[in-house]
Amino acid sequence: MGKGESNAISKGKKLIILGFVTIAFIFVIYGRFQDPELMTPSAIETIQRIAIGFYITLIASFGAIAFGMYRYHKGKVESKGKDLSTIIAITTWNSKSRKIFVATFVGYGIFFSLISGTLVYQPEVNFITHYGATIPSGFIAPCCDGPGYMPKIIVYLTEHVGLQIIPINLVLQVIVSYLVGLNTAIAVNAYTISKKGSGMSTIGAATGLFIACPTCAGTFLSIFIGTASGIALSVALAQMQTLFIAISIPILFVIPFVMARKLRNPDGSCKINSMK
Repeated sequence: MGKGESNAISKGKKLIILGFVTIAFIFVIYGRFQDPELMTPSAIETIQRIAIGFYITLIASFGAIAFGMYRYHKGKVESKGKDLSTIIAITTWNSKSRKIFVATFVGYGIFFSLISGTLVYQPEVNFITHYGATIPSGFIAPCCDGPGYMPKIIVYLTEHVGLQIIPINLVLQVIVSYLVGLNTAIAVNAYTISKKGSGMSTIGAATGLFIACPTCAGTFLSIFIGTASGIALSVALAQMQTLFIAISIPILFVIPFVMARKLRNPDGSCKINSMK
């Protein structure tokens, strides 16, 4: 590994760590402003400015993580190492894998938005009549809820369509969508290679589907629950769904390393050409 590749990987790691540490920091700090007693008329304007600063910092942190991932990924590809992380990088660097990743990332992100309630569609509710909303309009709700759930951004797009951006859901959406896109890109290559060998079992494919779609779990369960029961358990299912997603993150992180073993030649090199 050359010095340039080593520096790129090291700087990439530092940016990724910095981004996640900053996100955790602002979540903890903003959580201290969730006492309703602090929401006095004189303090509201200040807390609103802090809420705006929260989202500016959050977006900057996402940018640092994204750039860090790019530098780390590129450094790994250029290093031409034989470790599993390099195999993953090479496998997802080619044009085909990048297209699969982007399509999955965007598609799953939209699906996540619908399931998590970020993108809200309520045909039975008129936002103008029920909430006195102006169409289109938006605002930041600075208080009050648990850490990670505030500040919340509410946007009214039409009379029945809106956005409800909750910080913890936004972070989960980005992380899980990235991991699902990464897993899908690697899985397509792994499946192509496995067809030439032992193939892929039905059970393995089904398991992969649920791992790649953690938000499907709550939705899948709700299909088998009647309307009345579904309404009664809606809150419980939402909490369970968050739990499923949290559990899925370490699984989604580990699976690429498992699949990378199928994409490694006996000499340790990658079976996929990163330039195709």
